[in-house]
Amino acid sequence: MTGIYDDPWAYELACSFRDVPAEVEVMLGWYAGHAGEDAAARPVRTALELAAGPAEHAREFARRGIAATALDLNPSMCAYAGQQAKSSGVEIEVVEADMTAFALGRRFDLVVTMLDSTSHLMTLDAFTAHLDRAAEHLADGGLYIVEMSHPRDRLSDDPTVSTGWTVEDGGVHATVRWGEPTDLLDPVTQIADDHVTMTITRDGGPPRVISDVVPYRFWTATELAAAIRLSGTLQVVAQYGDFADIGITDPDAWRMITVLRRT
Repeated sequence: MTGIYDDPWAYELACSFRDVPAEVEVMLGWYAGHAGEDAAARPVRTALELAAGPAEHAREFARRGIAATALDLNPSMCAYAGQQAKSSGVEIEVVEADMTAFALGRRFDLVVTMLDSTSHLMTLDAFTAHLDRAAEHLADGGLYIVEMSHPRDRLSDDPTVSTGWTVEDGGVHATVRWGEPTDLLDPVTQIADDHVTMTITRDGGPPRVISDVVPYRFWTATELAAAIRLSGTLQVVAQYGDFADIGITDPDAWRMITVLRRT
């Protein structure tokens, strides 16, 4: 049996509620506003998406004429990302590597990690190693943008432990449940085994069900700040609660997005 990350087409379908072009537009705006003085005076020329999965953001960067690289540890995701880029007429570089231990030998104007992929970093050592690698690959004045889940998902009086949604794509319909109320967070490790169920039907045919258990490491805002201090390679220049102009303490904030530059 394969899991959700071993089926890149299904994973991309599950995430198709995201408005990737709009998110890329916002991030390019953040670059113009927060990059170093010399960097902000020119457009983004190179971008690196870490833990990229199907590499939707890397592909969108490429559509805009930006030289884009997508990095992921899963070989199925890497193969799919390359195929999808080719079929859509854009060119991206795909690298199969760990986001805590990669060395590409060059730097990028913009580095991004989307969709709370940092939840796959299970220890503080892993997180700081990841930050070190991201910083090493940033051009002078460039930005690293990391999107994480919002702390209130787990720490509020009414935590959002499980999320369900539906997506439609032509004749394909899918329901997704990511996490269940019984998926308890270990209070010591802050890791939960999130149960994922995706049911896909095509043109009214028989359903296909993908069931998986995904280890999830919950990171608080203060732990993120600690990891940044321990790494010592990056500094926070802005934080947002969404791909919009709201802070992470805003009542409508549902993500924790941090914009960083090299120290």
